[in-house]
Amino acid sequence: MAAQIYDLIVIGAGSGGVRAARTAASLGARVAIIEDRYLGGTCVNVGCVPKKLYVYASEYGKGFLDAQGFGWQTPEAPQFSWATLTRAKTQEISRLNDIYRALLANSGAQLIDGRGHITSPTTVLVNGEEIHGRKILIATGGWPHVPEIPGSTLGVTSNEIFDLERFPDRLLIVGGGYIATEFAGVFNGLGSRVTQTYRGPLFMRGFDDDIRRHLRDEIRKTGVDLRMDTDVTSLNETTEGIQATFADGLQEIFDTVLFATGRQPNIQGLGALELGVTLTPDGMISVNEQFQTSVPSIYALGDITGGPELTPMALAEGMAFAYQQFGQGRPSPSYDNVATAVFSQPPVGTCGLTQEQAIAQYPRIAVYRSEFRPMKHTISGRDERSLMKLLVDRDSDRVVGAHMVGPDAGEIMQGISIAMSMGATKAQFDSTIGIHPTAAEEFVTMRTVAEELGQ
Repeated sequence: MAAQIYDLIVIGAGSGGVRAARTAASLGARVAIIEDRYLGGTCVNVGCVPKKLYVYASEYGKGFLDAQGFGWQTPEAPQFSWATLTRAKTQEISRLNDIYRALLANSGAQLIDGRGHITSPTTVLVNGEEIHGRKILIATGGWPHVPEIPGSTLGVTSNEIFDLERFPDRLLIVGGGYIATEFAGVFNGLGSRVTQTYRGPLFMRGFDDDIRRHLRDEIRKTGVDLRMDTDVTSLNETTEGIQATFADGLQEIFDTVLFATGRQPNIQGLGALELGVTLTPDGMISVNEQFQTSVPSIYALGDITGGPELTPMALAEGMAFAYQQFGQGRPSPSYDNVATAVFSQPPVGTCGLTQEQAIAQYPRIAVYRSEFRPMKHTISGRDERSLMKLLVDRDSDRVVGAHMVGPDAGEIMQGISIAMSMGATKAQFDSTIGIHPTAAEEFVTMRTVAEELGQ
């Protein structure tokens, strides 16, 4: 390794790093990519892929119950096997790891298993040897943050929750973001008694307030003990389980405690800061529009730079970076109208501005809102309601925000985001013929303004 000078050394073989390495190699660059833990990154190994598989698993229990209203009778209650699920998940991730390894090999990029440490603007130490590169790309992603409270080592993070030795009958989830909320739905659906706590008055910070309130109410209907304005101050191991002490003095026993209290850049021990790479006030690596850090030969992209922490965004950034540095150039991706989904139960889909952001950017906003019972549950008997919402700039008639809580929210929002990226107006939404009977048609049939905001 020491004899070769690479055009690009990538540290981190997650979504963004692998895409950048593969694309740069296909453009003729000599590329090395270093990974010390998860080939494929967080998404493939301890993020979106296993999470979505577990969401699917958790929905079957509800499905068995709902089926009874449609005439299906089950003579015996279905039994869930945690070991079967974890084994199937592991096999699927192993398959994906092999695919990533083959993709890198076929592209011509050299994969180096080990931990990279940047020792100079053009040098990386890995496995006791120094390798040299004209450019270095940091794509190490994020890492779970655990609060510093007594007994915090008794808890687990999203890295470990997929592979617990024993299924937890009593699960405490500390956190109010999308990761915490998704796992609350998963383990509640699989049969745990789930308590989710959030230290603020309303969870899912950053999402539209109507969505946050509606989701709170719907999640509580499913049986999750969702507590706001509640914080855990300590954990203690007992013969009965893990004793959690809350800020109000209440103490309860749980089998497992999951900390889903945010993520931070995975740059510990990387060496970049010692060389002069600067951080933003939020602790992210500061980069310009070409992903260049304060050290000219060192670049960074993905979750560590403070943009949307989404796999498709990291992929788009990796592609743009490679073409900017080794191809004919390509603009960096737009961060406007980036659709996203939360696989909570019920799920959330969102694109564009929240109501609060829209009011701040536009003088006049029209709010369209629709709440209804999904057609399926008129027979299943389940007490679940969907919410859809559109935000329209009155001066241009352009749709600037779309939000949904309900079945298939993520699938529906992908199509909505295409229209919004093209600048679709409310009149164009209205002139679109809906697909009946679907929930999605509600987005093109909302005619009554629920609120007029602004001047």
